[in-house]
Amino acid sequence: MKSTTENTDMLKRTRFTGPNRSISLVIFGLSVACGQAPDRLPVMPEDGAGGSAVGGGSATGGGSAVGGGSAVGGGSAVGGGGTSDGGGTSDGGGTSDGGGSATGGGSATGGGSAAGGGSAVGGGTSDGGGTSDGGGTSDGGGSATGGGSAVGGGSAAGGGVSDGGGSATGGGGAGTGGTNEPGTGGTGGTGDGGAPTTSTSTGGSSDDGSTPTDPSLIGDVAFSTPSQTFRDQIQVGMTTAIAGAEIRYTVDGQLPTAASTLYTGEPVTLTATTQIRAQAFVEGAASGAVSTGIYIARTVDATSDIPIMVVDGYGKGKPTDKEVYFDAAVMIWEPVNGVASMASLPTLAMRGGYHVRGQSSRSFPQTPYKLELWDNDDEDLDYEILGMPADSDWALIPPYYDRTLIRNPFTYTLGRDMGLEAPRTRFAEVYLSYEARPIGEADYQGIYWISETIKNNKVRTDLKQLDEDDQELPKISGGYIFKFDQAAAEEPKLLCTGSEPLPSFGGFGGPRPGTGGTCWIDLEVVDPDPLNDQQKTWLTQYIQAFHDSLHQTPIGDYAAHIDVPSFIDYLIINELTLNVDAYVRSAYYFKDRNQKLKAGPLWDYNFALGGVGAQDATPQSTSDTGWRFSGQRNVNNWYQKLTSDPAFMAQVRARYTELRQTLLSQAAIEQRMDSLSAPLARAVVRDFERWPVASIIRSSTGFLGGPTEPTWEGQLQVMRDFLIERLAWMDTNLP
Repeated sequence: MKSTTENTDMLKRTRFTGPNRSISLVIFGLSVACGQAPDRLPVMPEDGAGGSAVGGGSATGGGSAVGGGSAVGGGSAVGGGGTSDGGGTSDGGGTSDGGGSATGGGSATGGGSAAGGGSAVGGGTSDGGGTSDGGGTSDGGGSATGGGSAVGGGSAAGGGVSDGGGSATGGGGAGTGGTNEPGTGGTGGTGDGGAPTTSTSTGGSSDDGSTPTDPSLIGDVAFSTPSQTFRDQIQVGMTTAIAGAEIRYTVDGQLPTAASTLYTGEPVTLTATTQIRAQAFVEGAASGAVSTGIYIARTVDATSDIPIMVVDGYGKGKPTDKEVYFDAAVMIWEPVNGVASMASLPTLAMRGGYHVRGQSSRSFPQTPYKLELWDNDDEDLDYEILGMPADSDWALIPPYYDRTLIRNPFTYTLGRDMGLEAPRTRFAEVYLSYEARPIGEADYQGIYWISETIKNNKVRTDLKQLDEDDQELPKISGGYIFKFDQAAAEEPKLLCTGSEPLPSFGGFGGPRPGTGGTCWIDLEVVDPDPLNDQQKTWLTQYIQAFHDSLHQTPIGDYAAHIDVPSFIDYLIINELTLNVDAYVRSAYYFKDRNQKLKAGPLWDYNFALGGVGAQDATPQSTSDTGWRFSGQRNVNNWYQKLTSDPAFMAQVRARYTELRQTLLSQAAIEQRMDSLSAPLARAVVRDFERWPVASIIRSSTGFLGGPTEPTWEGQLQVMRDFLIERLAWMDTNLP
């Protein structure tokens, strides 16, 4: 497993071993959470005279048409009225070689057709990054062979047609949201709910890590039933194309050996959540790649208009340790035609592990988790979740104390629009089962934020990568990610040189009297890890030079060390939100190679925007006045020093004035709140039944607990009023 950085803990993978050792992650449908536009069309297949048609297309004579195209005589047409006859393909005026057609960077040969970066060979058709071979048709990342047609991540072979994540072979069809019940389609045509016999895969590949290389867990053994949920029982058959091979399999999550159970041709009947792992063997030696299928038992038929996530822990109990991964089965459904259904087929199956995360939040009844995705060899597997760029590390964060459910997404999207680094997030309704039983109504845990973690890679904080043996400039000038984390920083820490540390934090309620020193404390390097001595020394000296410039009289040339605009935007975000932990906890900074130090990424604003009592106020309150930088708890006094500089504050005022005409105008604030909250209107009813405001645990000081309005609408109004009043106060009080 390649070492990467996550925002709360860098750790060697420690696994809780039990009867099953996998995690299945399944995604299908559309991403519509957080006001995001769908990235795939919710199309339904139609059939005509043996052809396949999707999204309003027409097809005859075995043709395949997608997105309004028409095809005749075995042709394929994609996108907005393209026509095809006699095996050719037309898409938006593309060019062809040997009868093929290609648009949007695709390549086609031998009568193939490719669009949107896909590739097609031997008469195949590919759209949206899919792959096609032997006359297959693929759209939206699907894969098709032997005349099959696949849309939206489906997989089809032998003339089958698949849409919305189904899989089909031999002329059968799996339509959008198809089920595992047997069914048939016309010869070479389409069918809804046809019997799927292969697992599915999505996406293409790239060198920058933005899409997975090969996300499928299906190797050289094909399952008659793809990974999915089921009621009561389910039967799974297995086949392999390897000549002279027998199939050995396990149902406990272990890799098969030559001594594992021999598959005799009779389908395996499952009655509980199970992971099947299968391997072909020739004369006692393993041959080909391992295949994995995961099947989650359920007693509930949940539906939602936002994504649904199911986590089944194979009866191992609830994770409690931040450094121990528990294996689990996990599935995600995105809405198709406005509905996500737990009974529908998935389009993606994965393995991995999860453990608790967070500081105080890990003790919440609605518990946060880190999720890591793995391949069949237990290595990190990057994959797209809910439309977010592909990665192996994700956070499941509950808005337990944020009864608006939108404070983090509001702050992150605003920060990203301002130009700061911040995680992407999506909403999902989550079911978690820790017991050895099917997923049921009692396992409903409410709405979670499915979030990117903070790490250094191409699709997160994209910095130069440092190797352990990098010891000299310019390489050791970056990239680095570090954070101030009051009373929670872990090694490796960077130590300040100079006068005594600042007064230590005395717990909730504000700083305690101290010695008046100036040095920072609780500064943790997040990436790289491990950090060699030369890198640690260089970064410490760089930060020290910036720190010392702030403490000169008059103030020194701090701009030589930091990206001032990012520090200004970071201040505006934290002051606008009156973030309780502003500047001192989960306060991230990063430095790329040969670049200045920048503020961000943003993290953890569920206690902001009037959501809890003001930690340093006396008495504690949800006041919308005052400056966080002036009452800053003392891990450092950087912003106290910066705001004492008239030149810095002049730039703050100019930037704030600009933002008040754009992103911070009242209309823009209202629009952002509405776009984030609107998709939750139905799901929030179930969430508030599970976590009513009156049930939220409150501290004796009133700090934890937040506003007491019993309704979601009332909670949103508190946040809306806070923003209006806060901005009005900042308008007249910004120095």
